[in-house]
Amino acid sequence: MTSTDVRKDAEDSGPSGYAAARLRLLTEEARSGPPRRAALAELTDDWLAGLFTAGAEELRGVSLVAVGGYGRGELSPRSDLDLLLLHDGADAKTVAALADRLWYPVWDLGLALDHSVRTPAEARKTAGEDLKVQLGLLDARHLAGDLGLTAGLRTSVLADWRNQAPRRLPELQELCAERAERQGELQYLLEPDLKEARGGLRDATALRAVAASWLADAPREGLADARRRLLDVRDALHLATGRATDRLALQEQDQVAAELDLLDADTLLRQVYEAARVISYASDVTWREVGRVLRSRAVRPRLRAILGGGKPAPERSPLAEGVVEQDGEAVLARAARPERDPVLPLRAAAAAAQAGLPLSLHAVRRLAATVRPLPTPWPAEAREQLVTLLGSGQPTVEVWEALEAEGLITLLLPDWERVRCRPQRNAVHIWTVDRHLIETAVRASEFTRRVHRPDLLLVAALLHDIGKGWPGDHSVAGEIIAKDVAARIGFDRADVTVLAALVRHHLLLVDTATRRDLEDPATVRAVAEAVGSQGTLELLHALTEADALATGPAAWSSWRGSLVADLVKRVAAVLAGNEPDEPDDTAPTAEQERLAIEAVATGSPVLALRAQTEPPAETAGEQPAGDPEPLGVELLIAVPDQEGVLPAVAGVLAVHRLTVRTAELRAQDLPDGVDGSVLLLNWRVAAEYGSLPQAARLRADLVRALDGSLDIAGRLAERDAAYPRRRGVVAPPPRVTVASAASRHATVIEVRAQDAPGLLFRIGRALEDEGLRVRSMHVSTLGANAVDAFYVTGTDGAPLPGDEAVAVARKLEETLRA
Repeated sequence: MTSTDVRKDAEDSGPSGYAAARLRLLTEEARSGPPRRAALAELTDDWLAGLFTAGAEELRGVSLVAVGGYGRGELSPRSDLDLLLLHDGADAKTVAALADRLWYPVWDLGLALDHSVRTPAEARKTAGEDLKVQLGLLDARHLAGDLGLTAGLRTSVLADWRNQAPRRLPELQELCAERAERQGELQYLLEPDLKEARGGLRDATALRAVAASWLADAPREGLADARRRLLDVRDALHLATGRATDRLALQEQDQVAAELDLLDADTLLRQVYEAARVISYASDVTWREVGRVLRSRAVRPRLRAILGGGKPAPERSPLAEGVVEQDGEAVLARAARPERDPVLPLRAAAAAAQAGLPLSLHAVRRLAATVRPLPTPWPAEAREQLVTLLGSGQPTVEVWEALEAEGLITLLLPDWERVRCRPQRNAVHIWTVDRHLIETAVRASEFTRRVHRPDLLLVAALLHDIGKGWPGDHSVAGEIIAKDVAARIGFDRADVTVLAALVRHHLLLVDTATRRDLEDPATVRAVAEAVGSQGTLELLHALTEADALATGPAAWSSWRGSLVADLVKRVAAVLAGNEPDEPDDTAPTAEQERLAIEAVATGSPVLALRAQTEPPAETAGEQPAGDPEPLGVELLIAVPDQEGVLPAVAGVLAVHRLTVRTAELRAQDLPDGVDGSVLLLNWRVAAEYGSLPQAARLRADLVRALDGSLDIAGRLAERDAAYPRRRGVVAPPPRVTVASAASRHATVIEVRAQDAPGLLFRIGRALEDEGLRVRSMHVSTLGANAVDAFYVTGTDGAPLPGDEAVAVARKLEETLRA
């Protein structure tokens, strides 16, 4: 069916005909994207024009005007109709009757309507007071009635906008910045708002407004395509959900991807991120140009008065060979010849980042158009300039984005293309893969004084997740890619080996420190064998912290830092030739010993609660300056060794709505002359709601849980039944594995699952049901993910045989899936 046929159906049958024609248009598979939006706008134009003219042929001095997105002729399936009924002071009753004849049919069809009735003078006055109204009027389009009235308003509104641009554009920039602060950056969000987030449709509209001011203009290349892509995604989102929403929720991304004939939700997000990146970069360049023009206008009259007229030449200060500073930007020198100087892009980028300046759009585009590829291996200067760029701190981000916007990063590092704009479906990560790599380099630049080879640290930071664009374990794939990239960059064979090892083992320290028993010599020896040398260990320690800090707030804390530092200290001792102590040589602290003796003396559990706001003393000096980081509440429990301790403690905490952030359990040695066996639990907890319960109440419930008089499973089941199931993200299924050769003293069972109240209770009870003893455990929570390791033995105190360990892991996984 053609657009003419659809419009004719609407004209022949009135509002109900419009509704049918609209539905037919939205369900046509052959038409989508800009053609469908334009056809929907045209269909709606004809319908509203018919409502306007019906019985009102004699009415003069009145017009119907579309504004905002509708004014631009872009109607998504569930878009609002933004309408202005414009009149020149005509009879109020007549205008009101016309408004009713227009608005009520729209409401009757359930369409969202944003409407106003104003004279041209009122419209201009309101626009002068409300920036959002003025932006909407910049896209005013005549629908019906007095064309001259609409044209006059458009002319005056545009003239007002251009005359007031020096005052209103800074106001618009501030509005965009506030919205970005509130909504975040579209190019990194897992559930982005396509309209309001930075780099979204609102920013694209703001760029149109800047262009309309004639004060500055946005880079045009790719901008229209980026905007069209976001509009296409919003159309598909409206059709998939049946709602007027701009938020691309996780549970709807697969359906939206299918609506757009895309491979999967990741492909969808990558296209959204690429579009947002184009708009964000165009916004950065445009607002920089606006600021430059406004500053120039403010300074020029004073200079003219001093110099007696004429336009002064802009000042140019040298930054590096072929690079100068001009008007607050790094630009190419007049004598620069990119076609003869393949190192110039890196030299210009490093100079800009070192000076804290943006790299000008003109310079980047000239470099992209004319520069020759670097030879393989790179010359020493190119490698040094890359390291300088990566070590420049926060300014590196803006300069890197400028290079990436024009394809220079992929030209320099072809493997970058696989990680560019790649989403990370993990609540712990706040960046895409590529931005995370740059953020890691920014963090690593703070640690360059801690290591002997800062160049290797910075390049490892850039490459540590480069394998995420390939199938399989990204650390294994990344090692292979890192060897190739490092050799191409020009590092010698020994340095290539170190960089490959850093990429391969970049998760080793934090995974081992938080999931393994550091008192077990096998743990320390395994890390020492993997790392190989003191120099690599030093670099790996700094890379581990930089990686975690660049991941997100849930990935690093003073507690994690202290565990990693402890592991590094132990591994360094082994690499220096000192064998690790056996676990039974560990001495308890004074408080642990006191609690253990009291537990033996009373024959019942004892506990201590205390707020922990500072890292342990031995690592405090390594923490950033500032206020102490709140670590939650430390819960120390000593219990006479018996069955059921783990599920009892975990269950009591779940009943009291205490979230377990970290947990350790181990058998504690007693002083000479004290008989008995005690389990010591050192946990960090936080209250889900309100304040923590009193220690005496926790102890009383723990006593009841251990003697069987407190039905923990029943209490948790009742509470779950009392709350309705909420629709949310479908978590991946839990995974339980056996970590081979992780310990000589126990079998290590590792659990990865969605964190939930009672999870640790269920695990503990399942292990107890299998007749296993938990020798020690290490529990950590990363965002919504629990990563727990349990050192278990049979009743004889020995590790489980291989087949039995696998069977236990499989059964535990089935239990958690149920």
